[in-house]
Amino acid sequence: MHIALIAHDRKKDDMVRLAGEFREQLAACTLLATGTTGGRLRKEVGLEVECLLSGPLGGDLQIGARLSVGEVGAVIFLRDPMTPQPHEPDINALVRACDVHDVPCATNLSSARLLLRALASRA
Repeated sequence: MHIALIAHDRKKDDMVRLAGEFREQLAACTLLATGTTGGRLRKEVGLEVECLLSGPLGGDLQIGARLSVGEVGAVIFLRDPMTPQPHEPDINALVRACDVHDVPCATNLSSARLLLRALASRA
């Protein structure tokens, strides 16, 4: 399973905690992430992660492109709904790509845990 991991700045600590909670499961997957998030997951959780560009520099679009050609099976995108994002159109395009290609997309901790538990039960 290829899983994309993305977190806005104020959600990066949550992503690190989530990845630690599901470390064993995530370690068995192929992971890709936007730049800073991926770097933190490598350093703080010890996961092997392909780091793309940071979100504002096009990382969300890179993940969307891979998703569009079937290279991403699930997305966990911990979004910060309270902070305006300068690259909001890119964020919307990624979430739309998930809908268009029927790829599960979790955008908060509760849905991320549900998604990861569901994926684990299929393994």
